[in-house]
Amino acid sequence: MNDWIHSLVEKQRTYFYTGETRDIKFRQRQLMRLKEAIKSKEEAIFEALKRDLNKSENEAYLTEVGYLYNEFKDIVKNIDLWAAPRKEKAPLTHTGAKSYVYKDPYGVTLIIAPWNYPFQLALAPLIGALAAGNTAIIKPSELTPHTSSVIRDLIAETFDEKYVAVVEGDAETAKYLLEEKFDYIFFTGSVQVGKKVMEAAAKHLTPVTLELGGKSPAIIMKDANLKLAAKRIVWGKFINAGQTCVAPDYILVYEKHRRKLLKYIVHFIKKLYGDDIRFNKDYPKIVHEKHVDRLVKLLDENKIYYGGEYDRVDRFMEPTVMVEVEDGDPVMGEEIFGPILPVLTFTDDYELIERIRKRPSPLALYLFSKSKDTQEYIMENLQFGGGCINDTLMHLATPYLPFGGVGESGMGAYHGKYSFDTFTHEKSVLKQTTSFDIPLRYSKSKTSLKALRKLWE
Repeated sequence: MNDWIHSLVEKQRTYFYTGETRDIKFRQRQLMRLKEAIKSKEEAIFEALKRDLNKSENEAYLTEVGYLYNEFKDIVKNIDLWAAPRKEKAPLTHTGAKSYVYKDPYGVTLIIAPWNYPFQLALAPLIGALAAGNTAIIKPSELTPHTSSVIRDLIAETFDEKYVAVVEGDAETAKYLLEEKFDYIFFTGSVQVGKKVMEAAAKHLTPVTLELGGKSPAIIMKDANLKLAAKRIVWGKFINAGQTCVAPDYILVYEKHRRKLLKYIVHFIKKLYGDDIRFNKDYPKIVHEKHVDRLVKLLDENKIYYGGEYDRVDRFMEPTVMVEVEDGDPVMGEEIFGPILPVLTFTDDYELIERIRKRPSPLALYLFSKSKDTQEYIMENLQFGGGCINDTLMHLATPYLPFGGVGESGMGAYHGKYSFDTFTHEKSVLKQTTSFDIPLRYSKSKTSLKALRKLWE
């Protein structure tokens, strides 16, 4: 395995050095080939997602495939503009010179994808990598084997492995890949594994993007529309059975609104999934039995307000709401990544800010408030990757906003132009005139120093 992976990386590096991937028309053609390949395999993609996670066709299209089509549309249309050298100003000290920023692809890139959105989170970074002119190796998750196989076949049928390749395998395979020298690494997954990826990348000084996670709060202020907030939180939390890196991880609601909010939450759980979710054939499964076990350990029977049923064999856990939760409870430890929704309360804005600040900066934050002053107060005083005001999840569905974390929730961003920028090195070039040569920089006289001070200070 080691030798084969090394050979593959070197094959891609050799191909990258031919310069073929730098051509803009070439990039556009390859992206359109990829889009058409996805379209031709839609049925197989949906079937794989159904087998791995029990996703319905509607949910699979909404969260895995449809978003990619939107990315293709925006990126293919704008590559030539984004890739063009950008002219910058030159200071007076550089009279006669012209300043440019050239957009360079990094080279051979590695994309390590997670299991929760196994198709979208493997292909979305790939779109950015190819748009920027790189080659790519994709490592899908072994926990979603059917989707991994579809990705492997799709890529093999569309591209030569010297340009794009898929390497399947477990954590040991990922370890072999990370021992190689890549020019850029894009990782989506847990904080723990993200640290290992960064450690491996540091040995080669390889730049990385880390899309991680964290405990993303949904904040319900005094003036929030409780009914609409509950509806949008239920949708954002329990889509994909809560296995979403930007799902609302817990609720912080103004104390006097808790009772009413809980009633609305239960109402919308039943409305979206039915009175008995076991009969809902489209409700997603937990990815693996071990993850069911992990989630069960977070439950406290005395604090369950709604739900709590699970089945390890069927990889099932129903939407569950917990109350009377305290910051030190197991469910408030690491990111839940499942259909468990703790509801906590606050009494004043200062308390709210301090409680969130005590935790690592989350990947997302969702604020429900009609007040512009409150919105600005929260935006200015809390650090997080991105989020929504009066909604959940929708900020990551647009190609016009950067998506990424901060601190322990990740580094770097992508989507749309930000994907292109992530996989692009901006190379600074100064073009100097040969018509004349200003003597100022060569002189050591006090007059020259005085002139420099006047120019710079």
